Amino acid sequence: MESLLPPWASFIGVVLATGLFLRAVFGRGRPVYNLPPGPKPWPIIGNLNLMGALPHRSIHELSKRYGPIMSLRFGSFPVVVGSSVDMAKFFLKTHDVAFTDRPKTAAGKYTTYNYSDITWSPYGPYWRQARKMCLTELFSAKRLESYEYIRGEEVRALLHDLHGASGRVLMLKDYLSTVSLNVITRMVLGKKYLEQEVATKEGRKVTTPEEFKWMLDELFLLNGVLNIGDSIPWLDWLDLQGYIKRMKKLSKMFDRFLEHVVDEHNERRSREGASFVANDMVDVLLQFADDPNLEVKLKREGVKAFTQDLIAGGTESSAVTVEWAISELLKKPEVFAKATEELDRVIGRGRWVTEKDIPSLPTSTPS
Repeated sequence: MESLLPPWASFIGVVLATGLFLRAVFGRGRPVYNLPPGPKPWPIIGNLNLMGALPHRSIHELSKRYGPIMSLRFGSFPVVVGSSVDMAKFFLKTHDVAFTDRPKTAAGKYTTYNYSDITWSPYGPYWRQARKMCLTELFSAKRLESYEYIRGEEVRALLHDLHGASGRVLMLKDYLSTVSLNVITRMVLGKKYLEQEVATKEGRKVTTPEEFKWMLDELFLLNGVLNIGDSIPWLDWLDLQGYIKRMKKLSKMFDRFLEHVVDEHNERRSREGASFVANDMVDVLLQFADDPNLEVKLKREGVKAFTQDLIAGGTESSAVTVEWAISELLKKPEVFAKATEELDRVIGRGRWVTEKDIPSLPTSTPS
């Protein structure tokens, strides 16, 4: 007996049956969460329409309306935002293990060697190993103390430059960024690679001071942008905002510099042989990479990713923190006067303040 149905009907039937089956399996039993208040999301885009050019300010304005904890939806993904001291404690201290991991984004993929750094790597053996490495080796009290002379020299150079610029308007952040970059590159890379154009032995240009500072600014920007493809994955390939193209370009530029750094350090290790002593953090990372007992092998790309983290994280954050501290002091003359009095009383005016003086400076001055 011949079938009276058209030949495509069976295909449609299979598709419908499959759809109903998947809905029955995966649509049933989904937990219903009691989410915090928040704006109603639109289909597909969620609440992305409420994000302006500066998302952190947009979110701050929304928090005024919906409270210190609110729910948003960025494309396909639900987002819970905490915006108070209590909420920060809740997420970062009380439930820190639950929120340790980070979502995979284009920035982590393209600018940090496919999540090989400390910032974007997923929580797990690799991340825990990196954290232990930082605590016991890279940032140990003994190692940081060994770099005190570097910090002292660069701070004195900063004061010399500021004295030379006295009497005219200056952009303090530029000076603070330069001193932070000099300190970090000497601690991490072993020397100030960026005082002049960096070139290979063959004469090929690696980077210039201006280009390197641009790379750092671009790295911070691209790691903080709201990339639409991260929120709506099926649009990722379109790169609607052009961010991924910029990330790929930046990655190539940074890699060219970091390859040069690693090659130079490996050459010194080979040249000195058994007498080799680690002088900087890249040396320490390369020694870790040679350790056969590591739980997770630290590859060359991991060394470069960690190095990039150390340079970027230690430069901008330090400069911005000092800039804000000085800004707050200038806005509060009474606090500025107390700080000056404390320094005059404890240190005097006959010498510069050193790191060893910090324990002698109380947190408040007597009234």
